[in-house]
Amino acid sequence: MSNNLLEKHAKSFYWASFFLSKEISNKCSSLYNFCRTLDDIVDDEDKLEIKKDNFLKFKKNFINKNLNNPVIKEMWSIINSEKISEKVVTDLFDGVETDLEEKVCINSKKELLVYSYRVAGTVGLMMSKILKVKNKEALKGAVDLGIAMQLTNIARDVCEDKERNRQYIKPDFSAIKETISDSRIFYQKSFNSISCIPLRSRFSVIVARRVYKKIGDYILKQKNTENYNKAGKIYVPIFGKIIQTFFSIFDFIKLLFVKQLIYDKHINHNILDKEVNLNERI
Repeated sequence: MSNNLLEKHAKSFYWASFFLSKEISNKCSSLYNFCRTLDDIVDDEDKLEIKKDNFLKFKKNFINKNLNNPVIKEMWSIINSEKISEKVVTDLFDGVETDLEEKVCINSKKELLVYSYRVAGTVGLMMSKILKVKNKEALKGAVDLGIAMQLTNIARDVCEDKERNRQYIKPDFSAIKETISDSRIFYQKSFNSISCIPLRSRFSVIVARRVYKKIGDYILKQKNTENYNKAGKIYVPIFGKIIQTFFSIFDFIKLLFVKQLIYDKHINHNILDKEVNLNERI
């Protein structure tokens, strides 16, 4: 399947995908198409009951391995070839299903972190399997990177989510800043784990991490809720992507000197551990 959806909907990832081999890039694109299909079902303009029905049909087709659906066929191919735990995909379905409500309201840090793991930490884990990461500590770092990126999304999309009757964080700038602060913890914790990605694919992840992390800086530049609301969807412009790609060279060199990977837990990990046993999933 082509990279068209990736190019259209995930500009930061599409930019980073240029540094991957064609085979790896195609697998990553197939994973993205699967995740995007789930998101599109939930974000459709149809009535809630229709969306729930469409979601359950897609989930049933996936579980029953309906290979007539090319998205499902490619996803099962990845699961089998990369030895991905089906629990991880189940977690992804559970996370997406969270949004199938008339009103979505997350009320605690724990709920936010569990949701972020389910809809994005799972994707980070699956992506790392595609990139041939074997080290278990590094796979935990891949989950961290997925969570970091999801927290960035949540901080960026408060207005858009409000229109869909979804509130993951309070719609004020202090909550947005706190979410970006939490995302930076996960970005930082994910860094050394990138050293376990084979050299051929490593630079792409370094670039994706830097570019996505930079979105948080652009959000903080808005300084208050009024400016944030006027800004619309915040992206890193092309020139900004080029600069972050240049800085990624220094990250690449720095990671060459990581000799031993020790997964350093943070209080946010302890919150997540109460709900998710990562050892069962990696």
